[in-house]
Amino acid sequence: MQNLVYFLYNKAYINITNACTNACKFCVRDIKDDVVGANLWLDNNNVKAQDVIEQIVAAKDKINSCGEIVFCGYGEPLIKFDEVKTVCEYLRKNLPEVKIRINTNGHGNFVNKKNIVPVLKPLIDSISISLNAQDEETYNKISSPKIENGYQIMLDFAKECVKEDIDTTMSIVTKFREDIYKIDSKKCEKIAHDIGAKFRIREWIENGY
Repeated sequence: MQNLVYFLYNKAYINITNACTNACKFCVRDIKDDVVGANLWLDNNNVKAQDVIEQIVAAKDKINSCGEIVFCGYGEPLIKFDEVKTVCEYLRKNLPEVKIRINTNGHGNFVNKKNIVPVLKPLIDSISISLNAQDEETYNKISSPKIENGYQIMLDFAKECVKEDIDTTMSIVTKFREDIYKIDSKKCEKIAHDIGAKFRIREWIENGY
C-alpha cells in the first residue's frame, strides 16, 4: 500500500504526489526514502482523491486526535490541485474540527495556469510557503526551480494568499551548507513581513525531522 497518509509529531500528513517544480538541495527525499518509517515514494503520480480519502477514513480517529492535517510529502501538493480540493472538501464535511494546512513551494498558480488561491480560501486554515532565500540568485542555487522566474512566481503567490486573508507563513531553512548557500534570515523576514505574511525559520536536520 502506498503511504498517502502518515503521522509525525502528533500531526497527520498527506503525501499526494512526488512531482515537484523545485529540486531543493536540502530536501529530505534526496537523503532517505521514508519519514518515521513511512516510505513516501509513490508507484506513480496518478494518486486520486479517493485513494487519499480511503486512507483518511481508515485513520479517522487518529487524525481527529491530531487536530491538524498537512498536505506535505515528497512532492508539491498543489500540482495535484483538483485532488487536494476534493480531499479538503471531504475533510471540511467529515472532520470539521481538524485544521487543514498546505505546505507549498508557491508555484501552484503557475502549474494550474490560473489563480487557485480564492478556491483554497474556504478549504484551508493556513498555508506555509517556502521562501527559501532573500533574492532570486540565491533561490535558484538552493531551490533549483525547473520553471523560469520561480522566485517571483512564489512571491506573487504569497501575495495572493495574504490578499485572500489566508493565514500565511513564509519559511526558510538555515544551517544547511552555509559555506555554499548564504541565506540572509533578516532580509527574508523583511520580505515576508512586507508581503504581510508570518515568518518561520526551520533549522536543517539531516534526517528531516
